[in-house]
Amino acid sequence: MRVDLRRPAGGPPLIMGVLNVTPDSFSDGGAWSDPRAAVRHALDLADQGADIIDIGGESTRPNAPPVPADEELARLVPVLRDLVPSLSVPVSVDTMKTSVAARCVDLGVSIVNDVNGLRDEGMPELCASTGVHTVIMHMNGLPRTMPAAMGGGFMEEIRGFLRERTAVALDAGIRPDRLVMDPGIGFGKDPAQNSEILENSSYFSDGYPVLSGSSRKRFLAVRYPGMDRDEASAEAARVAADSGADIVRVHNVALTRLRVS
Repeated sequence: MRVDLRRPAGGPPLIMGVLNVTPDSFSDGGAWSDPRAAVRHALDLADQGADIIDIGGESTRPNAPPVPADEELARLVPVLRDLVPSLSVPVSVDTMKTSVAARCVDLGVSIVNDVNGLRDEGMPELCASTGVHTVIMHMNGLPRTMPAAMGGGFMEEIRGFLRERTAVALDAGIRPDRLVMDPGIGFGKDPAQNSEILENSSYFSDGYPVLSGSSRKRFLAVRYPGMDRDEASAEAARVAADSGADIVRVHNVALTRLRVS
């Protein structure tokens, strides 16, 4: 499948629909743990206008315990076996583990969405050798030990991290046209920091597409007090798109499509 993750000139951002097959996700943990229900939900997201389906088998919420690779794969593989052949849009896997990414790529996944910035041993080389598109995300700490905020100069620190990991990716042989940057909204940043990142998506580009993921995250209750969480998420997606994001990662695809089109 041909995959292009750059926003069309003058057009709306690409919409990445979220499919969590975890029992403990921060927003919908357990809702799609049955493989058949998960596949149906992913197909619904595609029908609503998702350009990409992003499937995750390990929660990355703050204080989440790590999940062994075999357990993560036990959640992902039954869904991917049925889902990939059924979809006309690319599938992304949200994982930090090289072994998990390798198995998912074998099953037809086109994108590796690595919230840990390609820091697992062998991940850059795997993404290079398979030719998958690769999302490099900034995370302040790890889910189990994630601090509540970054210090001063956090925008420069995030961009510096993305540049350093991009250099690692390119050195490993990942093609430049396969890379996407994600500044990691909600991953060890406070509400004010998350809002500043949201409003300045293009700052992190360096010529690469930028992914923005703020859907259903806690800072939205501070930014949009009293607003329904999906309405707030759709409004945040619009802000991200207006500030230069190429891809917005969301749970409610239909509402977001209306807001960003």
